[in-house]
Amino acid sequence: MNDYIELRIDSTPSSEEINDLVAAFLADIGYESFVPDDKGLTAFVKSDIFDNEQVSEILNSFPIETSFSCSHRLIEGQDWNEEWEKNYFKPIVIGDRCVVHSTFHTDVPAAEYDIIIDPKMAFGTGHHSTTNLMVSYLLDMDLNGFRIIDVGTGTAILAILAAKRGAADVVGIEIDPGAWENAVENVKLNNVVAEMLCGDASRLGSLEPADMVIANINRNIITSDIDKYSKALKQGGTMLLSGFYSEDVEIIRNSAEPYNLRVEEIREDNNWVAVKLVKI
Repeated sequence: MNDYIELRIDSTPSSEEINDLVAAFLADIGYESFVPDDKGLTAFVKSDIFDNEQVSEILNSFPIETSFSCSHRLIEGQDWNEEWEKNYFKPIVIGDRCVVHSTFHTDVPAAEYDIIIDPKMAFGTGHHSTTNLMVSYLLDMDLNGFRIIDVGTGTAILAILAAKRGAADVVGIEIDPGAWENAVENVKLNNVVAEMLCGDASRLGSLEPADMVIANINRNIITSDIDKYSKALKQGGTMLLSGFYSEDVEIIRNSAEPYNLRVEEIREDNNWVAVKLVKI
């Protein structure tokens, strides 16, 4: 099992906007999971890439005037399901139609779509605004018979929901080997058919074009790889992108237009956005 560093950051003042910004900056340097609260947030990164100086640089150059206090501790490889059960992951209902819970939960609300996620250290339980927004898109669209590719699948929550909603062919791509293993396990837990590939966007070149490409990652990765996403998408196909803020929409739009991708709809939650694009 992997050893992780649990980084605790308390902020004064503390707000959801500050937590979201801190999480976004930490995600850019490899942090995988975030648990915000009213005093700050807890973040997790593999111990072999933890760099306290990088954290200090992020907080010292923070764009909002904020006072931070930090601490960290080593968490040796363990049963992450137990860790999440004790401290973090609670069942959540999204859009009154989809409930996300883990195998260890007993008091689970009934919903049209029931998704089991044992998250370990992979991102994506439905608690974060970006995952919630992407789930809302998938719930509102007719996916019957679709071929869907989910880039940066994390826990595979979006791929699983797509399969449950009638997609005929679902492929997830995850760069982190541990998260990829977790995605494979979660697909099996939900008794759906979805192929999980370990790798980055370069894997798209070997796949047949899809009716829909999903990427809930972050702005820099999306803008870097959007040409590959477009090549993997059929003419007239739909692309769902999230993992960035409302002020980043124009950057996404400008990156997408050269590849014949037109922004059709934008959804927002707590300044996080998800964008629906169509390949014209």
